Amino acid sequence: MASNNGIPSTGNGLIVSFGEMLIDFVPTVSGVSLAEAPGFIKAPGGAPANMAIAVARLGGKAAFVGKLGDDEFGHMLAGILKENGVRADGITFDEGARTALAFVTLRADGEREFMFYRNPSADMLLKPEELNLELIRSAKVFHFGSISLIVEPCRSAHLKAMEVAKEAGCLLSYDPNLRLPLWPSAEEARLQIMSIWEKADLIKLLLVTLGEHGSRYYTKNFHGSVDAYHVNAVDTTGAGDSFVGALLSKIVDDQSILEDEPRLREVLKFANACGAITTTKKGAIPALPKEADVLKLIKGA
Repeated sequence: MASNNGIPSTGNGLIVSFGEMLIDFVPTVSGVSLAEAPGFIKAPGGAPANMAIAVARLGGKAAFVGKLGDDEFGHMLAGILKENGVRADGITFDEGARTALAFVTLRADGEREFMFYRNPSADMLLKPEELNLELIRSAKVFHFGSISLIVEPCRSAHLKAMEVAKEAGCLLSYDPNLRLPLWPSAEEARLQIMSIWEKADLIKLLLVTLGEHGSRYYTKNFHGSVDAYHVNAVDTTGAGDSFVGALLSKIVDDQSILEDEPRLREVLKFANACGAITTTKKGAIPALPKEADVLKLIKGA
């Protein structure tokens, strides 16, 4: 079923996102290093959680599976998911570990600088036996990143969740987002990130987001590129998560779109527009668009 501009409607199938949710602390002043920042504003973050909210904001059905600290920040984050229409019955709380924190800045040279507080954080301590398997089995798409592969027991929980999702017939979507400071070494990062490569049906690297240069797609039968929408970018945080959320929300009920180049291109145009809008405000979650905002940008282009 197509909606405006030949873009498929947002699907009703459940998209379950697995991984980390944390608090990003962003400097009150732009273009400074973390050491030079005079103060910080807290912003909810974590790629899998951003993606789930992106789906819900577009009218899709999303759930988040992960572990938070049984602390003020953890309960705040669970509340943000619920406020945004994301199911939170896959969340558990750890009484002994804190919710993860990340200090993030965009330096004057344009590079992002990260400093993480995870020693260990609650998300790293999710155990396989704590997974809501019923929720995972009810998904049509199961989405995950790579940060949950770094340490045990979360790595085993990640592998178990993937296995259960695959057996239930879910489409497996993988965003291998690389945060080198979190890994023991670049070699270990490469090894673990590639260890589940072949199990995924959809990998964000085979849908390459190129910011202002749009996106490229590679399937077994065809490949190409889709132009970006030009906007006044303020903060790129969450743009990739918005892109993935838009794509998954449009294919969740009709995965044949991935093998139909004209329809896939329409979906990617929509996803590019979502990513573009997300860069126009500070912080990922406040900037995630509704469908009407996206269609307006597409029509005006």
